[in-house]
Amino acid sequence: MNLPNKITVSRILLIPIFMVLLLAPLDFGIFELGEVQIPITHLLAAFIFIIASITDWVDGYYARKLNLVTNLGKFLDPLADKLLVSAALIALVQLDLAPAWIVIIIISREFAVTGLRLVLAGEGEVVAANMLGKIKTWAQIIAVSALLLHNIPFAWIGFPFDMLALWVAMFFTIVSGWDYFYKNKDALLHSK
Repeated sequence: MNLPNKITVSRILLIPIFMVLLLAPLDFGIFELGEVQIPITHLLAAFIFIIASITDWVDGYYARKLNLVTNLGKFLDPLADKLLVSAALIALVQLDLAPAWIVIIIISREFAVTGLRLVLAGEGEVVAANMLGKIKTWAQIIAVSALLLHNIPFAWIGFPFDMLALWVAMFFTIVSGWDYFYKNKDALLHSK
């Protein structure tokens, strides 16, 4: 396993730590900034989520710079992204910080594209993330981060950046999903 793949695996290993901080009945107190109150565990979870998300850029950078792009990395990288973002979105629904219907749309797309990748892998094709997929991932990361941070600093001015970011993430999720299926429709229709 090369360095970029190890970085990707570290992103997966951070997910349980993130989830425990976000959902376990831990009480480290409340962080108050003006009228905005955030459980400290949410701040710690947001920090872990952001660190884990940054590894998405780091592993890709080293894979390209060191010429270590592998099929395993092409498989693990989007899987790690999907696991991290899906876990966060489901937790945000449980915490009543994100609407379930938007989360269902986002996660449904992730399952659909993963299914497409599996079908194409059976045909010997590996579908790497494209630019729209990367934009989708970063839009989701920004939205989840804003939700985890309870919309700070935008909460102070009453601007719903977190929800706007979630809508943008949903838009790119739908568009990039459609793009994956459209570009691979021939391979999908002619698969055995």
